[in-house]
Amino acid sequence: MHIPDGFLDLEIAAIFYVLLIVFVGYSAYKVRKELDESKIPLMGIVAAAIFAAQMLNWPIPGGTSAHFVGGALAGILLGPFAGCLAMTSVLVVQGLVFGDGGITALGANAFNMAVVDVFVGYYTYRLIASKFSVSIAAMVAGWLGITLAAVFAGFELGISHGFLYGLSITIPVMGIWHALLGIVEGVVTSASVSYVASSRPDILEEGVGA
Repeated sequence: MHIPDGFLDLEIAAIFYVLLIVFVGYSAYKVRKELDESKIPLMGIVAAAIFAAQMLNWPIPGGTSAHFVGGALAGILLGPFAGCLAMTSVLVVQGLVFGDGGITALGANAFNMAVVDVFVGYYTYRLIASKFSVSIAAMVAGWLGITLAAVFAGFELGISHGFLYGLSITIPVMGIWHALLGIVEGVVTSASVSYVASSRPDILEEGVGA
């Protein structure tokens, strides 16, 4: 799902940089104001685990690449605002140090995976967990978060005039492939959250300022 340089029009890339800065800035404000300092080491652990998992990816036709994202997992374990910051740090390091995704597209990549995936995953989990089991809620959250993040990526690519394919191709390809991958993401998210819920239920929280 990491969009390389040259795929997005510069004005599209700039818009998503601005959107990312708004979300990250507000998340930093909420975390600084309300996060329990004892949760800071957990942020590092979650970010490191997601970083390692995201390094495994493969190309998909008409789009960019498919891989485990972990945004919903970060949101569920850390809360949406701390999760956003953790995911953003992962994506910045990947882009600047490992060349995974373009520098001009970093705003869009981080918006998709650190904002859309995290917030959609978190609020989906909270909504479903109030009526169903933790495992079911986490699975649906993981699946929906990565699928909608991919749809956003497809939208960004499709509206860019410099990209070879239009919306009629980019959205279905990105959405369908990641909906399939989302099954795996949902299972991994469900297993991880279920394990935490049974062994360290204190880690699961309402989320910072949510």
